Amino acid sequence: MTPSLKSGMCSITMRHLGADQVVALAVRAELAGIEWGADGHVPPGETGVAEAVARRCADAGVAITSYGTYLGMAPFDDPDLPPDELGAALDSAEALGAPLMRVWTAFGVESDAREADRTAVIATTAAIVEAAARRRLGVALEFHPGTLTHTAAGARIVLEGCALKGGNDPLRTHWQPDPALTQAEALGELESVADSLAHLHVFTWGPGGIADRHPLSDGAELWLPALTVAAEAPPLSGDLPRYALLEYVADDDSAQLVTDAATLNAWIGQI
Repeated sequence: MTPSLKSGMCSITMRHLGADQVVALAVRAELAGIEWGADGHVPPGETGVAEAVARRCADAGVAITSYGTYLGMAPFDDPDLPPDELGAALDSAEALGAPLMRVWTAFGVESDAREADRTAVIATTAAIVEAAARRRLGVALEFHPGTLTHTAAGARIVLEGCALKGGNDPLRTHWQPDPALTQAEALGELESVADSLAHLHVFTWGPGGIADRHPLSDGAELWLPALTVAAEAPPLSGDLPRYALLEYVADDDSAQLVTDAATLNAWIGQI
């Protein structure tokens, strides 16, 4: 296995399981790490929960790759947001021992949005990066339809906009394929953000998206070259390993996750 690229999973893939069950499943599937989701297993601000999850992972020999938050999806002045959402997420990331925090950009603001809206997204993201840096936490963007990071070009707007604001630890981005693109187009998107890559969210979906899930093995034509790009991308800060994280397997089935993990581990072993 290439030392710079390891296999893992997003805990939200098995949202219906408890945290202990998720860890046990990762061990069974021979996955090296877990990105823990803030919308279920490790809620923001519940630091006791985060500490318990961290202990369980340490005991099982499973790394914590990142803390998957939804910071940035809505503006900080949204009245529906809980007070000090940012501080609560940072507290949990620290208690979890996550080296990296995954954040979103505002839903509904894409690359063709008004300049004022794009500027606001950059300002919000930069504020998160600055606050995280004070706690020695890295930040990576969710690469997702319906947001400014729907495309590599849009992600670069945020990455470069935040870089202009300074900071010692650069903002990075996760990457996942858009099922609406051809395999060649999706691979081109990954190559365009490879210099700022954090981790991969790995799945094989058909044109119907999340409702059209397939065994990971069906996506070999995309994933074998994509994993190679990820393995050869510039290293993360502190020489942290990069992870290919399984997400949203067919039927939310534990057995399918184990099968997909075997496929993923075999592919990584070929790099």
